Amino acid sequence: MPNPKEHPQLIPPHGGYRELQSYKMSEIVYDATIVFCNRFINIRSRTHDQMVQAARSGKQNIAEGSMASGTSKKTELKLIGVARASLEELLLDYEDYLRQKGLPLWGKEHEQAREIRALAHEKNRSYSTYKTYIEYSPQEAAANTLICLIHQTNYLLDQQLRALEKEFLEEGGFTERLYSARAQARRIKK
Repeated sequence: MPNPKEHPQLIPPHGGYRELQSYKMSEIVYDATIVFCNRFINIRSRTHDQMVQAARSGKQNIAEGSMASGTSKKTELKLIGVARASLEELLLDYEDYLRQKGLPLWGKEHEQAREIRALAHEKNRSYSTYKTYIEYSPQEAAANTLICLIHQTNYLLDQQLRALEKEFLEEGGFTERLYSARAQARRIKK
């Protein structure tokens, strides 16, 4: 039984983003996007820069949201939402790329799409897991591979957002913990 004189932990454990599957996948998307853009899009083009920045934003906002979670669930939710929006922007860039080049967008049941999606079940997957699809495949396969990876990452972020929302509704946020701890400290003092 907790000692009533002990104060509750105001700042819960936070960070740990490197263990999140959404972060790991966003890192793969970021690394693969850099390679894709360097291979197929002029490095001086605005599109090259925007695609790389959208991929970076997805990854960085997951990390930043995770680090902010100790003192602000609202900020964490917002930043995970920004990560999700950045990756949606990137997804549209890849779809635009295929459309503008007259290349097919693979459906879920496309043989290679299923092959790529199945790699999500590999243990310890990293950029290396998808390297041949990005570095040695034609532009159609590379772009569609990235589309599959972004869909998988977005699915994970959607799950993460739902869990964060539920946690916030059930447990509240930092400000509520502060008020509660302050009230408890006053009661103990009396």
